[in-house]
Amino acid sequence: MDTSKLKPNDPRVKYETKQIRGKTYSYILGEPQGPKLETVVLVHGWPDMAFGWRHQIPYLMSLGFQVVAPNMLGYAGTDAPRDLSQFTLKSVSADIAELARSFVGQDGQIVLGGHDWGGAVVWRTAYYHPELVKAVFSVCTPLHPLSAEYKPLEDIVAAGHMLNFKYQLQLKGPDVEARIQGKDMLRRFFRAMFGGRGPNGEAGFSTSDGVHFDVLDKIGAPPLLDEQELEYYVEQYALQEAPELRGPLNWYRTRELNAKDEMDRAKNGPPLRFEMPALFVAASKDNALPPAMSKGMDAFYKDLTRAEVDATHWALTQAGDEVNRVIGEWLNKALNGATKAAL
Repeated sequence: MDTSKLKPNDPRVKYETKQIRGKTYSYILGEPQGPKLETVVLVHGWPDMAFGWRHQIPYLMSLGFQVVAPNMLGYAGTDAPRDLSQFTLKSVSADIAELARSFVGQDGQIVLGGHDWGGAVVWRTAYYHPELVKAVFSVCTPLHPLSAEYKPLEDIVAAGHMLNFKYQLQLKGPDVEARIQGKDMLRRFFRAMFGGRGPNGEAGFSTSDGVHFDVLDKIGAPPLLDEQELEYYVEQYALQEAPELRGPLNWYRTRELNAKDEMDRAKNGPPLRFEMPALFVAASKDNALPPAMSKGMDAFYKDLTRAEVDATHWALTQAGDEVNRVIGEWLNKALNGATKAAL
């Protein structure tokens, strides 16, 4: 089958919705042409959407997988609740589990993959619902231990730690939500987020400051989105009522709620331990989630495979073929050679 990246509204896949725990989730559904091996659920991050997996979906379909890629809570046709507790990793993990079981049944299993916030989601989903997950992988996002206590990000950054997360202080505040509204501003925002530059090389986003509002109107075409893809991002985000970024930015407003969900488990168990095969793919030039953040995570896994690709945070598109190769080889091993014929 054709394994080229998905185009907007690509006829090779379906676009569907389901009611999941009282919320409408939209998702991309890809079916293999031959017998189905397994179901793969792909979870995107910020500020992306299911279409962010456009290089991986056709490839996984060609290997014989059914692929389900939801637009996550707050994004592109999926509900954006006002209640922040709906956006916690524990709550979203329950959403992913129910969505997955609608495809594989109560006793079935899935392969689960994530990127960025989606990586955080898949590690927690595999922890909260281990019986559901046959194998799990994350691109860029390492495992974060359970939160034994809550520490405000402001205090952590002020102490000189986690400076690569400093941009999150801006994102969880009011400015980006208030100022990035309407299609023209969304268009400028996506040009900046996906690598566009100003005439003198100015960046529209940095991990130290977040969105650089003063240069947004100067940013040129992004290298990681063609014109058709850029317009698709704008149109899909515009499906949400204004302010269009409220839902996506809510993910950055849940730090305390996530900690409260995990404090008891961090102290009393069950321990953060993964028995299923796992894969972590780091991106060598990722400024937000540098590979060094993954130091020590091996201790939590029975069977962890590591890989690294030469890419920025946008490895799924920037190094799409290499990411696919790594995932494909790992899946063949994790599933005892099931994909060998397709590979």
